[in-house]
Amino acid sequence: MIRVRKAHERGHADLGWLKTYHTFSFATYQDPKHVHFRALRVMNEDFVAPGQGFGTHPHDNMEIVTYVLRGALEHKDSMGNGEVLRPGEFQRMSAGTGITHSEFNPSSTEPVHLYQIWLFPDKRDVAPSYEQKRFDQEGRKNNWQLVASPDAAEGSLRINQDASIFLANIDAGQELQRRFADGRYGWLQVLRGGVSVNGTQLETGDGVAVSTEPVISLQSVAGGEVMLFDLA
Repeated sequence: MIRVRKAHERGHADLGWLKTYHTFSFATYQDPKHVHFRALRVMNEDFVAPGQGFGTHPHDNMEIVTYVLRGALEHKDSMGNGEVLRPGEFQRMSAGTGITHSEFNPSSTEPVHLYQIWLFPDKRDVAPSYEQKRFDQEGRKNNWQLVASPDAAEGSLRINQDASIFLANIDAGQELQRRFADGRYGWLQVLRGGVSVNGTQLETGDGVAVSTEPVISLQSVAGGEVMLFDLA
């Protein structure tokens, strides 16, 4: 079964400096029909104005991953990390027993466009940790590029959850398949462009929940970039 979550149906807030879209319930947007999917708790698409951002705030017992599509995001945290996340880089932060961090757009002219995703951890109160890594764009050209996994397979970032995260860029006219093991679930988020999934057309910002579907087949007419979650 494939259940579509259209981009225009998501929760939305416009704070002037921040335009944000929520696939699942978050902050003031609460929808009992869309709280989470398996371990996937938050799927936020954010547009942050130049020189603006999120001041220091706390997290605990959550796996937080961030992917920048355009611009740059400056990260600082209570573990002493201070990094700038740019397109092509993937960030993972395990909040565990508790951390504080801030996220700002360091540019004075260019907005930053990003996705931030939260997953429930498979165990509570782990020691907080942080990783950031650049992944070669050629590695996801018409291919599933593993960027996060529970065992850091294939050089991916390690997350404390039985979940694997993949990126893929699908060229116009190409097809890409993904097979799910028995008892596994999937979430596919269209980051840019458009793709069809088992014949269902999706556009930028759309997502689909995949249940009891052994294989999904993606095709693109004009090209598309997607993020896939393989979930327990």
